[in-house]
Amino acid sequence: METTQTSKSYLSTRVANLKPSGIRKFFDIVATMKDVISLGIGEPDFTTPLPILEAGVRSLHAGETHYTSNSGKIELRKALTQKWENLYGVSYHPEKEVLISVGGSEALYLACTAILNPGDEVIIPTPCFVAYQSEVLLAGGVPVEVPLKAEDNFDLKPAAIAAAITPRTKAILLGFPNNPTGAVASRETLIEIGKLAEKHDLIVMSDEIYDRLVYGVKHVCFPSLPGMRERTILLGGFSKDYAMTGWRIGFACAPEEILTGMLRVHQYTIMSAPTTAQDAATEALLKAETYVQDMVHEYDRRRQLIVSGFNQLGLKTVEPHGAFYAFPNVSISGMDEDTFANRLLSEERVAMVPGTAFGAGGEGYCRASYATAYEKIEQALERMEKFMRRLG
Repeated sequence: METTQTSKSYLSTRVANLKPSGIRKFFDIVATMKDVISLGIGEPDFTTPLPILEAGVRSLHAGETHYTSNSGKIELRKALTQKWENLYGVSYHPEKEVLISVGGSEALYLACTAILNPGDEVIIPTPCFVAYQSEVLLAGGVPVEVPLKAEDNFDLKPAAIAAAITPRTKAILLGFPNNPTGAVASRETLIEIGKLAEKHDLIVMSDEIYDRLVYGVKHVCFPSLPGMRERTILLGGFSKDYAMTGWRIGFACAPEEILTGMLRVHQYTIMSAPTTAQDAATEALLKAETYVQDMVHEYDRRRQLIVSGFNQLGLKTVEPHGAFYAFPNVSISGMDEDTFANRLLSEERVAMVPGTAFGAGGEGYCRASYATAYEKIEQALERMEKFMRRLG
């Protein structure tokens, strides 16, 4: 019996047009190599702090292996709202305005799906986290990129955001402290962004997953700004601040109407976040503060090393004040960011991510994560010095 050949694709156009993650694509190559020092993946090298681990174990032994409320355990939601009240003075109702998600990325997916109609535009400052544009596209929206510039320390320029607003604009998606640049948006700038949101009746999705990882500056929580709470979807998680990437636990806080819409999507896609992870996250909020401070201190030590090292190599790097990334300009090498990253990997076994993986604003740059051991960063810089010396 003959088989009929067909060129028909069963994928939806929306999914077929999604670009593969620039990070994962690059590190599929890294996984096949030996003796690589990775400055690539944005994951803490710390093990989850012991009290959090023990809370997860206790949860399992106590038989906490069943579904929770769709919104998540009320104990966790209460602890979370208390944290944001204490740190930033912004209040949310734990029963009506908080949702526990499977990582911060699910929270972003829920937000986009809940608020966007086909063709709605979302303004996204770039460079940005690789999922931003794709999550907007999956929800039927249109991402509109606004490049950030090194001469502005990768801070937002309200005039550039204003110029991108059209009658189809529905939202602005912010990610500060920023991945990949490490920039921390100033209060003055965010107030101006808030005025634009108010003037044009826009929603702001504010991804603040790196809120505790700041150095020498203060993080500004966007919904804490005057008049912004009622038009902001606050997104976050436990992966970065508490070294809990594998636990897959995130959250969203938003006004009740928006949160209810997000919850509807969550109900039919996820049901509820993992119970054990929720119990561990509750413990993180209640008892892990000293661990967070210790990690921030160590990240700061590494930050100073890598930024100084890059600048000494001629790879001009704007000082990052948040997250755990440096974003050196590699154009002095005479190569574009992809060629630079690939040659550095093949010749010296040092892995960095080409900046264009994070949007058009990353052209000419590479991202380096300093969420790796101090000694490994020293070795990576030594290898990079040899690489740059060969380039002449």
